[in-house]
Amino acid sequence: MASTHNGNNLQETLCLWVVFVLIHLLITSCQSKSITDQKHPNILFIVADDLGYHDLSCMGSEYYETPNIDKIANQGVVFTNGYATCQVCSPSRASLLTGKFPARHGITDWIGARTGEDWRKSKRFTRLLPPSYVDHLPHEYHTWPEVLKDHGYTTFFAGKWHLGSEGSYPEDHGFDYNQGGYERGGPYTGGFFSPFNNPKMEDHPDEKGMSLSMKLARETAAFVEANRDSQFLAYLSFYAVHAPIQTTQEKWAKYRNKALNSGIADHGFEMERVLPIRKFQDNPVYAGLVEQMDEAVGHVLDVLEANNLSSNTIVVFTSDNGGVASGDDFATSNAPLRGGKGYQWEGGLKVPILVHVPWLGGDGRTDPTPVTGADFYPTILDLLDIPLQPGQHQDGQSLLPLLDGTVGKMTRPLYWHYPHYGNQGGEPSSVILRNDWKLIHYHEDDRKELYHLESDPSEQMDISKDHPDLLARLQAELQDYLQSAGARFATNDPLFHPDSLQKKLDYYRHDLMPRLEQQRLDFLREDWEPNADWWGSKVN
Repeated sequence: MASTHNGNNLQETLCLWVVFVLIHLLITSCQSKSITDQKHPNILFIVADDLGYHDLSCMGSEYYETPNIDKIANQGVVFTNGYATCQVCSPSRASLLTGKFPARHGITDWIGARTGEDWRKSKRFTRLLPPSYVDHLPHEYHTWPEVLKDHGYTTFFAGKWHLGSEGSYPEDHGFDYNQGGYERGGPYTGGFFSPFNNPKMEDHPDEKGMSLSMKLARETAAFVEANRDSQFLAYLSFYAVHAPIQTTQEKWAKYRNKALNSGIADHGFEMERVLPIRKFQDNPVYAGLVEQMDEAVGHVLDVLEANNLSSNTIVVFTSDNGGVASGDDFATSNAPLRGGKGYQWEGGLKVPILVHVPWLGGDGRTDPTPVTGADFYPTILDLLDIPLQPGQHQDGQSLLPLLDGTVGKMTRPLYWHYPHYGNQGGEPSSVILRNDWKLIHYHEDDRKELYHLESDPSEQMDISKDHPDLLARLQAELQDYLQSAGARFATNDPLFHPDSLQKKLDYYRHDLMPRLEQQRLDFLREDWEPNADWWGSKVN
């Protein structure tokens, strides 16, 4: 009997072992299939215009509400030291597509900005004349959308382009379809509500009252649905939240009440080095514009889900530069970061960078590694298992080791070069960031600022005099890079007169700032309205 009993135990053990092996093989098979399925995933690449680092609720805003964009952050990886490659739009947008920093690709200012002696027509009365820049995305560059086309992807672009005119539109740089992308940098012809009067996008009668952000989202969603059974890239490049800022009466009222309930400070502006700068996030018009963009993002995400594409679609969200705190419409505040769009400080350079790769997870994990828009080119290729092209993405570095957690941090210097005067108060300068040390070299007079960002993220303490050896090393490294990249520099203006500049600065302080303070209060009045139909958002 004992022998029979032992035999039964052995048989049970063998059976359990076989079941275990079969289960293991089944799981392994499913995992392998899952990985195989992701070899050719889709991509939804979203770029906001002029959205600041703190302009999302997932990035710390207690005023703006962005639940749909927050979902991308909560599901993926949030790079807490995400940077645009420039403090203004065209240069950083070129970097997103080429993997090159502006000093190298040559688009160093927004396309259309004056240079040389023509700069004097701007009546800024500055010491330097800005240099010329490349005025379109060079055709000799092979953008990553072109690489994806080479590998069988169908590619779609919607929204702001601002990287050249006829002959250098999205369809000339790797996109099969283009909805709304041309040379204009903002929605100046039609505003943020239908009709949009965009020569690269058709208006429809049933779109009355629709926001431009939702229009771009619907065009993107239609492309997604039409290509659900093929590999695609949907590049959604919003015009929001660029000036002119516009929203609906309902959203304005919502955020007006929210601002009033939080308490309104007596003064909303202070003087930065050149222009007044907004101190608080309390602009109800801008807040409504942000929410409109978030709703548009939500629409596209819902369409991915409805078509069972969410598990096979990489989603990226970023912005082209910091939020507009000075100049343009003085729309937001980047505090506690200093400055904003156009500035050489963190408020002009830091942006949200959110990446969700479904099969890599993330679940809202944060990564403090400094990364930039130039890194997307090699990262996308790496995620798609396409060979890297280091001759193209010369300044970018793949973020895959950070996304899959195989490395804790990457160390390399980052460089910025902006030899122009920003409309928002920025100065011609070059910057290097290495290991939390940030050096700003100003072109007007060769002065330098040095900040240790870990201990001073608001850049309030210039410690350049305390670290002469470090300053010299960083300066030498910066100069070596600029020389190797073929950077262009501003030149002295022989007609410059300091009295003219001082008059301009006095005007900003004594005339412009009081008007801005009054406008801020006007936006919060109960009876305020921009016009009878709220920029066309009201439908009769």
